Amino acid sequence: MLKKLVWIVFCLSFTAGVIAAQEKGEVDDNGKPVAASTEATVKPTQNAGTVMALADGTPIVDASSFLLVDFQSGEELTAMNPGNRIEPASITKLMTAYVLYRELAKGTIKLADEVLISEKAWKMEGSRMFLELGKKVQLEKLLRGLIIQSGNDAAVALSEHVAGNEASFVEKMNATATELGMKDTHYENVTGWPSPNHYTTARDIVKLTRALIIDFPDRYKLYSEKEFTYNNIKQHNRNRLLWRDASVDGVKTGHTESAGYCLVGSAKRDNMRLIALIFGAKSENSRIEAAQQLLEYGFRTFETHKLYKGGDALSEVRIWGGDQKQVAAGVLDDLYVTTIKGRYDQLKGSIQMDKNVNAPIQRGDVLGKIILADQDKLLKETKLQALEDVPEGGFLRRLSDKVQHWFAD
Repeated sequence: MLKKLVWIVFCLSFTAGVIAAQEKGEVDDNGKPVAASTEATVKPTQNAGTVMALADGTPIVDASSFLLVDFQSGEELTAMNPGNRIEPASITKLMTAYVLYRELAKGTIKLADEVLISEKAWKMEGSRMFLELGKKVQLEKLLRGLIIQSGNDAAVALSEHVAGNEASFVEKMNATATELGMKDTHYENVTGWPSPNHYTTARDIVKLTRALIIDFPDRYKLYSEKEFTYNNIKQHNRNRLLWRDASVDGVKTGHTESAGYCLVGSAKRDNMRLIALIFGAKSENSRIEAAQQLLEYGFRTFETHKLYKGGDALSEVRIWGGDQKQVAAGVLDDLYVTTIKGRYDQLKGSIQMDKNVNAPIQRGDVLGKIILADQDKLLKETKLQALEDVPEGGFLRRLSDKVQHWFAD
């Protein structure tokens, strides 16, 4: 045990000094050239790039925050500071796009809409489509420029088309964040431009990314496109994982001087999808190497299984005062579990049902919990839910149940 602790301390100390040289003439998401590092690149003893690994293969990532999550189960596989507030930079545009997808679904806007380019949109600095003042551009092209080129001008133009001005659109973004349970997120603009009250966390970005993939699978395909040409200017997707790993199909990069280099990457191999998030990396190369190592570690080490199908009854729970005595209970959505490879058959499951459940009951109400353990270690805990409505019973039924409940207690 002592040797392992010494090894961990050594790896952490060594990794802090390992920074890959940045590419000469690189341009960040704000359109500013980034000078090449004057430090020599040190080749780690394990893995390529700036990523080290512990003896069990867990990556040690040189970033301010990182997180690896299984998409289906939602379980965190490895992480550092996933709940810390960070500056999202252009990863903000995941929410900008998500709000746009909702408006498209509602029919308030259409892909064929012609969007007038305002002076504010035209003047936007940083990464952009190079839109022209006063021209009208098809909304579909702006959407591609937003996602593939990370266009700040496209983001502002789209927000003005939907809500009249950027500030009103940002209100929609914050309301959507609240709806998705992103409790540690607040937006002040649609681009990710640095602002004191513009922040999120890795955990919140996972919630948004999962919602984007689940709610808009057809729109999500756009995140895998490698280039887009507008106004005779071809620009490449900054997510270089798309070129080096065929299983990667998204999602978004970001960079400012204060945020560092950031990346949300997602890959699917067979029936397993992982999401890797890197915030505050030192260079474009280090964020790519770190994300790749996290994905490789996840696919190499873990496996995901569907435990229960949504809607299937797992048990029946006694209902007091209802027009029926029992209600079918289970999970509304498919329930997945992620385990270390080879450990799935060792899992033990149990159901704890609430004893004092009174009618009326609505589908989805919590009636207890499902507990999964691996060698007596808690692995997962989830809600046991009602699969049907149970209205309140008549007077005699309620009276009878009240007496029975009193004796049961």
